[in-house]
Amino acid sequence: MKLTRIGVDIAKQVFQLHGTDRLERTVWRRRLSRDRWVQALRDVAEPGCEIGMEACGGAHHWARQLQALGYRVKLIAPQFVKPYVKSNKNDANDAEAICEAMSRPGMRFVTVKSIRQQDVQALHRVRASLMEQRTAKGNQIRGLVAEYGLVAPRELSSLRRAMPCWLEDADNGLSARFRQLLEGLWRDLRGVDDRILELDHAIADLAQADPDARRLQQLRGVGPLVATALIAAVGDAKQFANGRQMAASLGLTPRQHSSGGKDRLLGISKRGDAYVRCLLVHGARSALRTAPAKDDRLSQWVVRLAQRAHPNVASVALANKTARLAWALLHHQCEYQPALAAA
Repeated sequence: MKLTRIGVDIAKQVFQLHGTDRLERTVWRRRLSRDRWVQALRDVAEPGCEIGMEACGGAHHWARQLQALGYRVKLIAPQFVKPYVKSNKNDANDAEAICEAMSRPGMRFVTVKSIRQQDVQALHRVRASLMEQRTAKGNQIRGLVAEYGLVAPRELSSLRRAMPCWLEDADNGLSARFRQLLEGLWRDLRGVDDRILELDHAIADLAQADPDARRLQQLRGVGPLVATALIAAVGDAKQFANGRQMAASLGLTPRQHSSGGKDRLLGISKRGDAYVRCLLVHGARSALRTAPAKDDRLSQWVVRLAQRAHPNVASVALANKTARLAWALLHHQCEYQPALAAA
């Protein structure tokens, strides 16, 4: 029995494997535990065999483990596996669908992330979670003090300035019990602020030490946050043939609904990593605000676009162009050339 392709449906404890030979016949099926499946695979599959998995939680870890053993690993986005699931969904059918999907010549695969990429991605995920917690904490404080007749401005900076005044003002109608509760909420908010600031410093240090991040920060609207997030998402960008493919993977290109030879382009697709896309668009907004004071071709282009269409359209278009420029810098390991940016 010589296996040429194996599909693996991974989970926390139970792993389903489906193997085929060179004639595309199913010759091996196993349901194994977490601590046994790799050894069982090594017993039946020689190095060089193709192993396919869905790009889900834990997949990049197992992919690195299998690559170290000499196997060729292919990660597939779950939405590309679903059309190949036959009948009802279960682990065996999922493993068979993965094995079938990875055999398609036009299938798109996900690049295996390195430890370095996952470290950077973990920093951003924790920071994004803390940002959500800070927003929720601020809204909670506003809602509670509103019941006592105190109204805070929407900006978080204004809330920070108002909190000490509320706590020190003895005539604002707050009871002793609620004042004590509010003081605890104020400590919670400052604690989250300090944690976010700590992560910002860590990301800034990481961006300063990484040559790819320094190269990306030459782009308009790209700082340490955007640069490191891009590196965590796309690595060296070698998996993309051109900049448009990378922009499309981030959901910054138009969604298409064409038929009968009639092209119909809609809004951006919003596929891929929403976090990276959000950072790119916000960076483009900041670049758009300063563009009228600049006379380079890229600034003139985005200003004309904002006047002709809408500032939001111009921001997304600039984010699209930034993603393409980022691909060129990462793929070719070159420096930013402003003269070519608006070409």
